Amino acid sequence: MTARYPVRASPRQPQCNDRGNQAIPRPQYRRCHHSAVIVDCGVYAKGERQDLPKDPETVAQAIDDNGECFGWVGLHEPTPAEMHRVQQLFDLHELAVEDALQAHQRPKVERFGDSIVVVLRTLWYIDEEDAVETGQVSVFVGKRYVVTVRHGEGAPLSTARQELEERASVLGHGPAAVLWAICDSIVDGYESVAEQVEVDVDEVETSVFSAERTSDAERIYLLKREVLEMRRAIGPLTEPMESFAHGAVPLISPEAAPFFRDVADHVVRVADQTDALNTLLSSALNAHLARVSVQQNEDMRRIAAWVGIAAALTAIAGIYGMNFDNMPELRWYYGYYACLTVMAVTSTTMYAAFRRAGWL
Repeated sequence: MTARYPVRASPRQPQCNDRGNQAIPRPQYRRCHHSAVIVDCGVYAKGERQDLPKDPETVAQAIDDNGECFGWVGLHEPTPAEMHRVQQLFDLHELAVEDALQAHQRPKVERFGDSIVVVLRTLWYIDEEDAVETGQVSVFVGKRYVVTVRHGEGAPLSTARQELEERASVLGHGPAAVLWAICDSIVDGYESVAEQVEVDVDEVETSVFSAERTSDAERIYLLKREVLEMRRAIGPLTEPMESFAHGAVPLISPEAAPFFRDVADHVVRVADQTDALNTLLSSALNAHLARVSVQQNEDMRRIAAWVGIAAALTAIAGIYGMNFDNMPELRWYYGYYACLTVMAVTSTTMYAAFRRAGWL
């Protein structure tokens, strides 16, 4: 979907809405084909989407004119100017807006007057690189509006919006239903990433305990780092989801609270799964290091065994290579053959002894 940016329009006098507040003049928009900042805008009443133009100004005007509807504006990586425009339309708190523009926030829930801001981390997995990529979704929830600001390529909310619009009974709960749909979609993404990481952890375990010599330390470390990234995204959500499930957060009505119980259960389950993956990787790393140590000891024993055999042969050759005059064996006709025989018997005996001892 193409985004639309404001262009200069002829100045006009600001008008007042039905609440007596000065309305912000609506700018004209032009289409831009290289980005899609405004992903979608919708106005909903009684669980049904209204047939209105898809722009933030229309949403803001509609919720001012009709006290029974609410609006949902979705943004993707907006610029400060575009975010400031939406801030003016919905009276968003400046500190929350500043956090929404910076996609490096810790998952959290904050209250600003009559509204709350929920910051969620999105996850998606790149299997070729064993990498968990992260993004951010900031959800501004008011009594009659929801504004979502998404950063990163993962966890698009279009599917959650479509599924929610098909469930009028759920959408009838208002902004709380939108927040539930977003949380449910993102947490489902966590479970998908955890399953993919688990496949790679199983591969690492198989490799560590295989008969072949492998070097798995680097991959284990990379996977542990990605699991740590997952824990940073998932762990802080446990308490907020429990609060939503018990209706302890403003704007979450008792009727809407049960929907969050399933999300809270999924968060706890994927958090436990992530902890289990981290434990498995730690065990695999310890096992790999122990196995490397054992392999090094085996190599040293082999080397020592061959050095012992070579030392014995070298000692025999060194004794009979001194060329003293008083060495009767030097002039013996069969001395050369006897020396070779002694060396062969000595090396064979030592080799057999080392084999029995498990050194070779």
